[in-house]
Amino acid sequence: MKIAISGSDGFIGTYLTERLEGQNLTLIKLNRYNGIDLADTESITKVPAFDVLIHLAAYSFVPNSYTNPLLFYNNNINSTLNALELCRKFGASIIFMSSYVYGQPQYLPIDEDHPISSLNPYAESKIICERLIQAYNRDFGVPAIIFRPFNIYGKGQNSLFLIPLIIEQAKSGNVVLKDSRPKRDFIHVEDVVSAIEIAARKEIRDLNIYNLGSGESHSIIDVLDAIRKATKAEIAVNFTEERRPNEVLNTVSNIARAKLDLNWSPGISLAQGIAQML
Repeated sequence: MKIAISGSDGFIGTYLTERLEGQNLTLIKLNRYNGIDLADTESITKVPAFDVLIHLAAYSFVPNSYTNPLLFYNNNINSTLNALELCRKFGASIIFMSSYVYGQPQYLPIDEDHPISSLNPYAESKIICERLIQAYNRDFGVPAIIFRPFNIYGKGQNSLFLIPLIIEQAKSGNVVLKDSRPKRDFIHVEDVVSAIEIAARKEIRDLNIYNLGSGESHSIIDVLDAIRKATKAEIAVNFTEERRPNEVLNTVSNIARAKLDLNWSPGISLAQGIAQML
């Protein structure tokens, strides 16, 4: 099997390539360091044939999507469109890493049938990409799996994201954060990679959408308590109570579909994942 991975040098991509290397697979790493920019239509002429494309490449830090929306829309949408063109050309399937696209939850836990709504340019770009995938599946029969991960974390994640940010600040014994209210469903990157590997080995026939999460909700205090327990350190926390417009206060994923169809379930608890990062 020939598996192409876009964003192979990124956070999830690094974990995925490490897991798949050495197995009976041919990996085609698509990233700018290898001269392949999926957002550039000319660049994709260099890509050899493959059986499955795992499309991870994207700009993802939400605050930056407000300061530079053109970059986010241009990169995330065009790279997905070109990825789909390659799949159509080679008769291949696509596995797409989407995001949390449910906006303000109408009910908890959130299943894949929950209405879609974007609250920021990043989420909007992912929703547009999902619609492109649905169109290529409908019009050209491109088989696809769309993963909708909730809050991914793990060792090596950019320190701008919540858990790495808290850990970095905790080294000084004092953590300063904005809003104390939100609770999130955190999913460890290794559990995400496990789901991707299962999907890549599966015969993808049509279009399927799966949530990836832990099925549990955790507050910032829960994260801090896990750090305190792992380090046995005294850590003070102060909240400025600065609040973002339309802040989602709680998310919990319903992962029953992934459990049933993929025989997948998360294996790393928040405490275990944080201890590993520390």
